Amino acid sequence: MSETSNPSGTPRRWYDQDPLLGEVLELLRAYPADVREQAETFLRKVEEQIGKEALEKFYQLAKPEKMGNRWYDQDPIVSKAVELLRVVPPAIQRQAANRFLESMKKQGLTPTLLKTDT
Repeated sequence: MSETSNPSGTPRRWYDQDPLLGEVLELLRAYPADVREQAETFLRKVEEQIGKEALEKFYQLAKPEKMGNRWYDQDPIVSKAVELLRVVPPAIQRQAANRFLESMKKQGLTPTLLKTDT
């Protein structure tokens, strides 16, 4: 059993169902200074696609009734980005994950290097 699954073997978190997405969320968690910038970029791109008003309406429908103690709930921008990422179709989740990894590589970092730095 992996640490990302419960005793029944099913994933614990929504992003554990896609290994790439799970890796990206764990990288974001490990690098809080970079998370806000990535979250702002993600929200800006979504807003460019659907408009600010539609983004806000979508977020109001997607956000949980009560914010929890999840690592991404500590910052409202990061929380909003992760909640929106949680509810978009899997193809868009994967596209966002790939763009994040590409962005990190352009900065000279690779996921392997990121993992060894934590």
